[in-house]
Amino acid sequence: MDWTAAIDGYCERLTPGLWAEPLNLVSNAAFLIAATWCWRRADGLVLPRALAALLFVIGIGSALFHSFATIWASAADVIPIAVFILAYVYAANRAYLGWPVWASALGAAGFVPWALLLTPVFAALPFLSVSAFYWPVPLLIAVYAAWLWRRWPMVGRGMALGAALLCLSLVFRSLDGALCANWPIGTHFAWHTLNGVMLGWMIELIRRALLAGPPRAR
Repeated sequence: MDWTAAIDGYCERLTPGLWAEPLNLVSNAAFLIAATWCWRRADGLVLPRALAALLFVIGIGSALFHSFATIWASAADVIPIAVFILAYVYAANRAYLGWPVWASALGAAGFVPWALLLTPVFAALPFLSVSAFYWPVPLLIAVYAAWLWRRWPMVGRGMALGAALLCLSLVFRSLDGALCANWPIGTHFAWHTLNGVMLGWMIELIRRALLAGPPRAR
């Protein structure tokens, strides 16, 4: 594999140059700002601080990809996202469900078959196919929201908000190519911006849950 091979996957990129995607590049600041905000608020809490650190890495990896647009930069973009998803599922199992470490880790590993089974389903649907590999994520968040809605309303509603934000974000990601002819700058920058808000909120929700403790403990 040629790790330096160029990738042209977004509307804004018209040339192979380093600054060919200025909006897609600059909008990654949303991840860095959210990560810094979450880190400062999570003083002394391991899980939200670990998630904040991963979110910062996501911002750096995405910035690299939208600067260099190569295979290696794509890996720097995608791998931190995958790690964050697994880490968040683990954190959710610990903070929201109160599962032990081994069960939380096993539950996080369960995301892999979940995504592998559902991605082909979304790939077969019009419009959703563009971001088929991401749609299993808001669906899983919605499952957690439904599960916790009555048991822990603060968390259930917070997860529902996160799922809704991610769905909106995915709509903008999917529209990037479809609107390219009439909107040359594309819409991928909105995916970054909304994701920064959504992921920051999801980490904040973990922080609030850890500080409050499960309802049965109050």
